[in-house]
Amino acid sequence: MTTPTNTRTGGQVLADALRVHGCDTAFCVAGESYLALLDALHDHKDFNLYTCRHEGGAANMAESYAKVTGKPGLVMVTRGPGACHGSIGLHTAYQDSTPMIMLIGQVARDQWDREAFQEIDYRDMFGQVTKWVAQIEDAERIPEYIARAFHVAMSGRPGPVALALPEDMLRDRVATPDTAPYAVHRGYPSPQSMQTLRGMLAEAKKPLLLVGGGGWGQEAVDNIQAFATANNLPVVASFRCLDLVDHGDAHYAGDLSTSTNPKLAQAVRDCDLLICAGARLGEITTQGYSLIKPPNPPMKLVHVHGSAEELGSVYQPALGIAAGPEGFAEAAAALQPVDHAAWDNWTAQRRADFLEWASPRDYGTELDLGACMRMVQDRMEPNSIVTVDAGNFSGWPMRFLRFKQRFTFAAPTSGAMGYSVPAAVGAALAHRDRRVFCFVGDGGFMMTGQELATAMHYGAKPIVLVFNNGMYGTIRMHQARHHPGRYVATDLHNPDFVALMASYGGHAELVEKTEDFGPALDRALASGKAALIEIRQDPDVISTTTTLAKIEAASKAR
Repeated sequence: MTTPTNTRTGGQVLADALRVHGCDTAFCVAGESYLALLDALHDHKDFNLYTCRHEGGAANMAESYAKVTGKPGLVMVTRGPGACHGSIGLHTAYQDSTPMIMLIGQVARDQWDREAFQEIDYRDMFGQVTKWVAQIEDAERIPEYIARAFHVAMSGRPGPVALALPEDMLRDRVATPDTAPYAVHRGYPSPQSMQTLRGMLAEAKKPLLLVGGGGWGQEAVDNIQAFATANNLPVVASFRCLDLVDHGDAHYAGDLSTSTNPKLAQAVRDCDLLICAGARLGEITTQGYSLIKPPNPPMKLVHVHGSAEELGSVYQPALGIAAGPEGFAEAAAALQPVDHAAWDNWTAQRRADFLEWASPRDYGTELDLGACMRMVQDRMEPNSIVTVDAGNFSGWPMRFLRFKQRFTFAAPTSGAMGYSVPAAVGAALAHRDRRVFCFVGDGGFMMTGQELATAMHYGAKPIVLVFNNGMYGTIRMHQARHHPGRYVATDLHNPDFVALMASYGGHAELVEKTEDFGPALDRALASGKAALIEIRQDPDVISTTTTLAKIEAASKAR
């Protein structure tokens, strides 16, 4: 900690502040607009600064790092184009309730409002994709701003913060003290609310517990599972929150996603009490707001959320509880259980429906993706990490892989393509001792696949599975459904993915038959370096439930 007689550059104050708050990792693309910060970090030998190949990749790495560690992810980008490229990570972090901080180099203060080189006012630009965005004009206030950034990112509903750093401000020398480390502040439910919840549960006949959102630690996950077990409640995960529930537990009933089990969707419609813990109840989780219709859902809704502003914003709950996941899960686990005989059969059926849905059938194709997912599952350890991109291919890992513990899954609820490769690299750098499996389509891979160069540079070892069907599959599916036979702008010309990965120095293989996948995956895991397996997929097999030919035929028949 500095004393009033010592002076430091703004860059040094900022670097020291990051360490005060326990931050030892950042992802960046270097820029001249924040050279003073980069220079200051040179003196922090215990700080891991990972140089990426694109700001979008760097931001996705930081977002994934937060998802698999529970700590704020930090990304540093330069002004103008750098910030624009990195904005996708902010959008994902905002929609996913992921704690993240973006530090942005900015034009010098004496050049402001002249449309200087790459000048943008980020307070206007990032207002809707951050919890807070600001610009630090005075180097003496750097400790204050950084402390607030960590506090805002982690407290309440977690989310992203962006701070602009004028380059001349980072060069100023000041004598300013550091702050104490940030503290996390989240709400705790009142005893009255918990007793009201218990009374509603005691009156139910078909209850469901839905968990999702950000801010969950392993202890909170364990406590919510204890609550479900004590009351024999079926537990459902919201969209892309698969690691909040142990899939091996008898109470897990599946997830609400883009390809939800129809029997689970019907169970949501049929339930008489829905306890939603942490999830916002967004468009995908609610199937376009049809499963749970706003503003007054047909079932009794108990909505628990870390942000009081979320409660009542879309749905009018029968009981709203402003509380973070830790506080609510702890209070729920401590509740006296109710008599659950009325819904024991209901819970058992929800589990049976899940087991049926999550068991791959024989797809009868030369390359059976369901069988491939079984092979991945056989090689996953309890702490293995899975990252998944956006696209129809994602239905295979989302439906057929199973998770046991927290901080093992990262995928964008924002639906952002190009997420999973940098996310896998970020996860592999955060947990070098754990297996990381990346699932990505050929379209998403070509957006950010160059970050495998970053993996090779720093010795990260993700296993990247590229589903190659030569098209933007999700859009082609929608075209087949709404404009059959009129396919525009969805065909892709791809490189040789195996040769591309080999050029980076990684391990690479092509798989076209089911029986070749397991051995290829074993060789990839044994290679000791980042690896890519191209899965040459039948373009007609568009999802886990249907084909393009069937969709087109049904559309033409209407």
